[in-house]
Amino acid sequence: MLQTSNYSLVLLVQLSLLGYDLFVNTFSELLRAAPVIQLVLFVVQDIGILFNVIIVLLMLFNTFVFQVGLLSLLLQRCYPLLLSAALYLPLSIALHCWILVLRPCERV
Repeated sequence: MLQTSNYSLVLLVQLSLLGYDLFVNTFSELLRAAPVIQLVLFVVQDIGILFNVIIVLLMLFNTFVFQVGLLSLLLQRCYPLLLSAALYLPLSIALHCWILVLRPCERV
């Protein structure tokens, strides 16, 4: 069970993952000349997004509403959050594939 003191740690982890996600999305085009570094950043970013989704699900599963068995109420209240998380990861992976594969080959 998460105590009140642990919420700050969970919030700090989620905000740091969100900050890294924003940083990679903002500055990934600056590394266009080094596709391997860009690939590593994208893979770490996708793993961070997956960890963020897992943290959100663990927080939902740890509520008393879930433990009592009112899963339909919990899903009804958290539907936009779960939908956006379920859409953001595949769209992010598709964007990363598009950036890395479909860009023109730059020969020196």
